[in-house]
Amino acid sequence: MMPAAYPKAVLFDLLTALLDSWTSWNHAAGSEQAGRAWRAAYLRLTYGCGRYVAYEQLVREAAAQVGLHDGAAHALEASWLNLTPWQGALDALRALEPHCKLAVVTNCSTRLGTRAANLFPSRWDAIVTAEETGVYKPDPQPYRLALAKLGVQAHEAAFVAGSSYDMFGTAAVGLRTYWHNHVGLPLVAGAQAPEIEAPTLDSLIPWLGRFGL
Repeated sequence: MMPAAYPKAVLFDLLTALLDSWTSWNHAAGSEQAGRAWRAAYLRLTYGCGRYVAYEQLVREAAAQVGLHDGAAHALEASWLNLTPWQGALDALRALEPHCKLAVVTNCSTRLGTRAANLFPSRWDAIVTAEETGVYKPDPQPYRLALAKLGVQAHEAAFVAGSSYDMFGTAAVGLRTYWHNHVGLPLVAGAQAPEIEAPTLDSLIPWLGRFGL
């Protein structure tokens, strides 16, 4: 058998790749259709705002754009600690802990990002939020800050994305990427295809174990 060749570090999108935030948005909005529309409006605001604008503010603005009342944003935050990991997420983190540094790179406030990351009983070597960096992904800066905190180069690390928007940033930085596309979204126009796209995390550990070969 060939020896495993894990990367030195694995960076994760948090709220889509590791946690099922879709259910929380849909529940707060009152339906899956309303939740999807709200989330899409939020993403448009996020990727168009340039410098960091408070995550909570963007969530409220997006709700208003799609005709949701203020209570939707409050309901989303109230359910924050009820976010649940996708199947396989905990097992993947446990499998990687002996081999790799682990980090989160997330598009939210430091307060909410830290709370969500701490839902996992894992050792995080870095938690990087949009608020800390001053910009939202897919700007390259959040990924680069995480790599700097971990003390690794881009070619020594992998990224696990939850959205194909991440591929704009990972391509710019040079991070090989696994897209956990759980809800079957199309690749965003102009985004570079990931090295692997899968609806589950089942292929993640085998891919990372062959990373350096």
